[in-house]
Amino acid sequence: MSIPTRALGALEVSAQGLGCMGMSHGYGGGDDTESTATIHAALDAGITLLDTADIYGAGRNEELVGRAIAGRRDEVVLATKFGIVSIDPDAGVVVRGDREYVRERCEASLRRLGVDHIDLYYQHRVDPRVPIEDTIGAMAELVEEGKVRHLGMSEAGADTIRRAAAVHPVAALQSEWSLWTRDIEAQVLGTCRELGIGVVPFSPLGRGFLTGRIAKPEYGDGDMRAGMPRFTGENFDRNRAVVEALEALAAQRGVTAGQLALAWVQSRGDDVVPIPGTKRRTYLAENVAAATLELSAEDVAAIEAAAQGFAGDRYAGAMSRAVGR
Repeated sequence: MSIPTRALGALEVSAQGLGCMGMSHGYGGGDDTESTATIHAALDAGITLLDTADIYGAGRNEELVGRAIAGRRDEVVLATKFGIVSIDPDAGVVVRGDREYVRERCEASLRRLGVDHIDLYYQHRVDPRVPIEDTIGAMAELVEEGKVRHLGMSEAGADTIRRAAAVHPVAALQSEWSLWTRDIEAQVLGTCRELGIGVVPFSPLGRGFLTGRIAKPEYGDGDMRAGMPRFTGENFDRNRAVVEALEALAAQRGVTAGQLALAWVQSRGDDVVPIPGTKRRTYLAENVAAATLELSAEDVAAIEAAAQGFAGDRYAGAMSRAVGR
């Protein structure tokens, strides 16, 4: 199957990317052998955009991705992120965006990835203590030095994005966007389109919930979903009922609920490049098949009508404060 390409600012990438976080972080134990095979299968299928971050697995995810792409670097648009120092469910997300930290983390990522440049370098979360002009200015210096090719931001607010783009072109804004997380449609999406910034939705499958494969609120050790409001208690039951409606709609099309949900995200515009994450080749193949699934206006209306009534916040308590700044 041939995957079409799309533009993130001046950067050309496959219309669907691969989120690598779950291979080392957030969803329990990983299998490096299968994860590596999944990355290779993604490249073989025509996916060029691979996404990681220095916080994932405390650097282990970057090392995994680096080993997997060794010998295939010219096939990859490599994206990574810096800025999150630590994550604590009670204290929230600790971030840094000062010039010293920007440079330190870039050098560390280059070493772990085993490359001489990063194609797309994101600020993972905005540091409210540091003017965004200073952070983007430090990132722009990395572009001038050839260590970074394009700049990105993640979960930033509309005003911050505008200020950042006034300092240096921003290729992409990465934020959660799916049928059950549509916050960016209020202001951020319009700002990005006004400025020519591409949008990279992470968790386009609702951290796996929209696939229908999570039948009970039971999670293994190290699975962050156990502490997320949408995945537990009454919220789980309400959300499961919505997904069942999506499953019925998908069955009419002969596809899975996950493919329908992913195709919906991809249909939001030619400047949208979702990065569904998986660490298994089976699920990768399912996601890739959705890259060419076309939806009519009637399909979109039916999907959005079915996807009503999701319950619960994205994050619990202090974790939500780092979003949209």
